[in-house]
Amino acid sequence: MTAIKHALQRDIFTPNDERLLSIVNVCKAGKKKKNCFLCATVTTERPVQVKMVKVKKSDKGDFYKRQIAWLLRDLAVVDAKDAIKENPEFDLHFEKIYKWVASSTAEKNAFISCIWKLNQRYLRKKIDFVNVSSQLLEESVPSGENQSVTGGDEEVVDVYQELNAREEQDIEIMMEGCECAISNAEAFAERLSRELQVLDGANIQSIMASEKQVNILMKLLDEALKEVDQIELKLSSYEEMLQSVKEQMDQISESNHLIHLSNTNNVKLLSEIEFLVNHMDLAKGHIKALQEGDLASSRGIEACTNAADALLQCMNVALRPGHDMLLAVKQQQQRFSDLREQFARRLASHLNNVFVQQGHDQSSTLAQHSVELALPNHHPFHRDLLRYAKLMEWLKSTDYGKYEGLTKNYMDYLSRLYEREIKDFFEVAKIKMTGTTKESKKFATLPRKESAVKQETESLHGSSGKLTGSTSSLNKLSVQSSGNRRSQSSSLLDMGNMSASDLDVADRTKFDKIFEQVLSELEPLCLAEQDFISKFFKLQQHQRPLALWGSIPGSRDHDLRQRKDMIRQMMIKIFRCIEPELNNLIALGDKSDSFNSLYMLVKMSHHVWTAQNVDPASFLSTTLGNVLVTVKRNFDKCISNQIRQMEEVKISKKSKVGILPFVAEFEEFAGLAESIFKNAERRGDLDKAYTKLIRGVFVNVEKVANESQKTPRDVVMMENFHHIFATLSRLKISCLEAEKKEAKQKYTDHLQSYVIYSLGQPLEKLNHFFEGVEARVAQGIREEEVSYQLAFNKQELRKVIKEYPGKEVKKGLDNLYKKVDKHLCEEENLLQVVWHSMQDEFIRQYKHFEGLIARCYPGSGVTMEFTIQDILDYCSSIAQSH
Repeated sequence: MTAIKHALQRDIFTPNDERLLSIVNVCKAGKKKKNCFLCATVTTERPVQVKMVKVKKSDKGDFYKRQIAWLLRDLAVVDAKDAIKENPEFDLHFEKIYKWVASSTAEKNAFISCIWKLNQRYLRKKIDFVNVSSQLLEESVPSGENQSVTGGDEEVVDVYQELNAREEQDIEIMMEGCECAISNAEAFAERLSRELQVLDGANIQSIMASEKQVNILMKLLDEALKEVDQIELKLSSYEEMLQSVKEQMDQISESNHLIHLSNTNNVKLLSEIEFLVNHMDLAKGHIKALQEGDLASSRGIEACTNAADALLQCMNVALRPGHDMLLAVKQQQQRFSDLREQFARRLASHLNNVFVQQGHDQSSTLAQHSVELALPNHHPFHRDLLRYAKLMEWLKSTDYGKYEGLTKNYMDYLSRLYEREIKDFFEVAKIKMTGTTKESKKFATLPRKESAVKQETESLHGSSGKLTGSTSSLNKLSVQSSGNRRSQSSSLLDMGNMSASDLDVADRTKFDKIFEQVLSELEPLCLAEQDFISKFFKLQQHQRPLALWGSIPGSRDHDLRQRKDMIRQMMIKIFRCIEPELNNLIALGDKSDSFNSLYMLVKMSHHVWTAQNVDPASFLSTTLGNVLVTVKRNFDKCISNQIRQMEEVKISKKSKVGILPFVAEFEEFAGLAESIFKNAERRGDLDKAYTKLIRGVFVNVEKVANESQKTPRDVVMMENFHHIFATLSRLKISCLEAEKKEAKQKYTDHLQSYVIYSLGQPLEKLNHFFEGVEARVAQGIREEEVSYQLAFNKQELRKVIKEYPGKEVKKGLDNLYKKVDKHLCEEENLLQVVWHSMQDEFIRQYKHFEGLIARCYPGSGVTMEFTIQDILDYCSSIAQSH
């Protein structure tokens, strides 16, 4: 280690004007053993700086290099880990903590001792040595003496101290007086020793000569000691006096402390008393209002409400620790509980009486509305009860059992009251719909004129005139020469053995008006009651779920849904008769006329849509939605019945068919439906029904045409599809555009087919002759050579032409016209259309014959006995004559 120390001093520290005082071989704790040296150094120049340097051997291993240096004044703590047991580990706390393991405990101890000595000598700030044995630390360092710092190898390092100028001058004078001072140090030392002895003797003599002065000095010292004793006696007396004052001051201080403590306690006690008085003292006026307050007057209700709120605040006050142990507080709480119970019982009893009294008043007005299609107004009842809304909220938070009982009583009572009102209301609606004798007796006292009823009915639906006209035309179509058609086939309007003439548009609009009035009366009734329930029973803000329907903990959204569900459940119980009564009314309307389902579907859909916009989960929305399902089912049933009745239609074998009943009735249905469903929300349902109905009409028209015996198939198809096309063109139903085109195509095809079939070959022999000519040409004979054929020469042609003079042609056309007239019906007015088509077809055949004559018999001069103009004149004359 000594050799390493000298090498480090020579190579690293001497060039930097530093002296190496101590060294220790270390490695970092917890890592691979990479040894290095920690060195304690001081600078040779003043002011002295003490450093700790980390030196590491180079990777090549041939020299040492300086790695990092710390100033000793930056060292805060030296931790030796264990002061008793030998342990080579130690920590140095600079800005960060460096953990080291020395190669030996001796080296560690020597290095720590060196650091302690350097700290004592050079640093004002003392380093904290932790877990270091006291034997390693010197207690003090004598000042004014040469001090040494012990290194790791116990080498003594002398500390150089310069001489001052006087000392240097004295030494020079002394050495000049002795010639051998330089050459013979021993002789100089002996001389100095002799001179020192001489000086010591002189000093002793001087001391002995000054004995007298010493005695004087000692005497003075004795006198000074006596004075000191006197002063000490006076100081003791003063101290005794001050001690008495101190005791008195301590007593005063203790008394002041007790007074301060008493005042503090009194202030706190006063604060507690004020807190209890301010928060748990109920005014006498409030107590009187709770015990005797008038719950029937507005002023009394207000006083009771304020008193109940004050009582609730007193009962809900947050007591401080220990208050609940006070007897007065317990007595006050018991008094509050008694007041609460007493007032809650009195309030519940009064509200139950209010329910009964209001019900009696409401029943008295029920008779006034029993003859009108109007529901009684509950607004006064709600207005009077809403005065108690805050008290109901108080009851809900303080006595939930009585609140729940009032809720049940209200629902039980209101359900019976509303059931009577609604059943009477629906009974009036049914009577007005059916128009029975019972109605005329019941409403004999009402001043209702017939003209007013008619005006009211016509104003309900703007298209009533149009519908009436349409019905009249349909009745004309239905009542044909085949008068027994109605008895043979079931009409779409023949519901409950009622004929089409019995069902007037006014009856349907009357039903529509009554049904709309029913819904318009029910809707505000339900909304008003729902709003009242929400306000009166304080269901706008969730405090505690009703035990009637249980409690489900959840989020704020869940609470909102739960409150809405509670309101809906109360409404269901109160208005439990609405849905059955609506279904009965719908069944009655559907029984009287299945077409009423169209009105009901539109009206009900609109009211459901309106209710859902307000609240999709409300009672009104749910109830009307359920009823709408029934109405839609009736509507679908109406459509299915119409299709079934189409399939069951039977035609007469003795009379011509004409326009089939279900074709005319589809026109009526479509016209009625278009007027009802104009701008309706359920237009899609009607479009689906249209598609089903028109398919059924098409299929069954063809079926009847195939079964027809008296009327040609083409005529049945032509007339009915023409009627369908005309209907769809007039009504402009967008979803049936494809069917309109199909109807037109069928009408055109069967018109052409009927014309060709009925006209046939009016010039039969001439037609056979030219068929033979065309056959020869087809066999390869040139057209101009056909006249050389014996059977088709000019003479044969003239013979055939002479058989068809103009008179015969006109007669044949007249017979054809009569035949067509027998086939066609009058309602569709297709006779002239068919006749004009036959005229065109006849002219086409005529032109065909003329062309063959011109090509096969050129220059022969052979012509027909009549001309195209003659044909036009014949056809026109025949049409006019009939």
